Amino acid sequence: MSYVGIIITFVFVENFILTKFLGLCPFIGVSKNTESAVGMGFAVTFVTSVASLATWAIQKLILQPLGLAFLQTITFILVIAALVQLLEMVIQKISPSLYKALGIYLPLITTNCAVLGIALIAVRSNYNALESFVAGFSAGLGFLLAILLMSTIRERMNTEWVPKPLRGVPIAFITGGLMALAFMAFDKALLRNLIG
Repeated sequence: MSYVGIIITFVFVENFILTKFLGLCPFIGVSKNTESAVGMGFAVTFVTSVASLATWAIQKLILQPLGLAFLQTITFILVIAALVQLLEMVIQKISPSLYKALGIYLPLITTNCAVLGIALIAVRSNYNALESFVAGFSAGLGFLLAILLMSTIRERMNTEWVPKPLRGVPIAFITGGLMALAFMAFDKALLRNLIG
């Protein structure tokens, strides 16, 4: 698959939040305002990009040559956890306000199944190093797109009347479901028509 195909696939066709429903905790929890949503989106994009490349290298250079491929999942989780710790320290140092706004959701990137998902998909699809990085970066951009759209809609809903039983998380899930339906328009047939 071409690099353009990988980008379109992971941003639109197989968007982790809206088509695979991975990473819903930060999607619902951090999408209350645009500033924290963008911060989380960039943080996830950074982690998915670097994690995809790092896990590819570990898989190809260590696990497969030593016959330890069965340790793939646990190894990938440890790599992701280390990257998130590094990212958390950097954000805390550079932008304390963003660090405070992200709160508990920043360390939860470690357990975000979207990050582990893209690392596993990249390895199992036999992507090379650059394809793995592009897949991770694209998956992060898809996450950023989805959370940015959701935060914009949720900010707008805060100024509109919503029935009392649906306020907060219930309307957010309904909105996410409607967004997922819209993203179903992007399918593999469309991808084949766009890039051949």
